[in-house]
Amino acid sequence: MKDEINEGGDFPMEEIRVVHRENDAFTVLIRDHVMDVDQPYVSGGMDEGPTPVELFVAALAACAAHYARRYLAGRALPATGVEITAGFVMNPGVPTRVARIRLHLRPPVDVPAEALRGLEAAVGSCTVHNSILDAPEVELDVLSTVSEV
Repeated sequence: MKDEINEGGDFPMEEIRVVHRENDAFTVLIRDHVMDVDQPYVSGGMDEGPTPVELFVAALAACAAHYARRYLAGRALPATGVEITAGFVMNPGVPTRVARIRLHLRPPVDVPAEALRGLEAAVGSCTVHNSILDAPEVELDVLSTVSEV
């Protein structure tokens, strides 16, 4: 399937598969990992997992936490227990999108002033953040129907 997705591409493309379960619930398959996404009860879902938008914000927070931990560890600063809390606001109009995300970084210890700017720069350069700032091209190919199992 990777070759089909990357048809004509000049670099290998990672694949994530999303399969419908029922109603608004889907299963997401990433490498050997399985997770469920759904909509909350108030939106007509069964609330069996986070929403895709929550996963989007969580991906940014997780990426930022990863870069923060790597930065701290790379400077022999305590890194175990680093925490990021993310909040987001949806755009009230059209198009439907996340309008603002705020990240709160809590290092496990006080970071020396001379390392703070570097920590902020490291977190600000995480891959997901870069992908938001310089949005990737998104292509959609509608293929033949899914075969019955």
